[in-house]
Amino acid sequence: MASASPELELFVREALMRGHSRQQVNQALLAAGWSDQQIRGVLDGWAQVDFALPVPRPRASLSAREAFLYLVLFSTLYFFTWNLGSLLFQLIEYALPDPADADWQLVRLGGGIRWAISALLIAFPVFVFVARNVSRDVERNPIKRLSPVRRWLTYLTLFVAATVLIGDLTALVFNLLGGDLSLRFVLKVLVVGAIAGTVFGYYLWDLRQEEVEA
Repeated sequence: MASASPELELFVREALMRGHSRQQVNQALLAAGWSDQQIRGVLDGWAQVDFALPVPRPRASLSAREAFLYLVLFSTLYFFTWNLGSLLFQLIEYALPDPADADWQLVRLGGGIRWAISALLIAFPVFVFVARNVSRDVERNPIKRLSPVRRWLTYLTLFVAATVLIGDLTALVFNLLGGDLSLRFVLKVLVVGAIAGTVFGYYLWDLRQEEVEA
């Protein structure tokens, strides 16, 4: 159930206990200035069952295990995407070296590529394993989709991805206006855009699926 003020939750509970219909409660709150989203969020917290008293629906709660899983999930996501971008950047530099500094660049890239590959070999399996466990938990108990830590980290990830996309496009336009576009730079822009865009698109879709199911 969406968070709401204690006064709104208390009013809805009392109104339902006194036998008022959901439509009557909704109309009264709309007339008082509450938004439809706020009203629906509180009303959805009560089950529509034939019983003398309002029956609450189960609410999402936060456990230490759940917080641990989501923190590991999103941490490995950030670590994986960062090193994936780093690996692709270095492969681009390896394929298109700077003629003025080619020898030093090859020596530097060797260690960087090894580190990026090592990070991906560790981070990706951990991410997949945790993601599968979280997905199974949500399938068994759909209320966990409303987990506070899940929603906060999802929106944080969307914010980071959106910021990266904005910065990526800004750099592209800046270099385009300055006439300083090179194949290496364009490829790096595409790498950043593809990674950030994929993350942003997936988690935006995930949030929309959550709204549809709710």
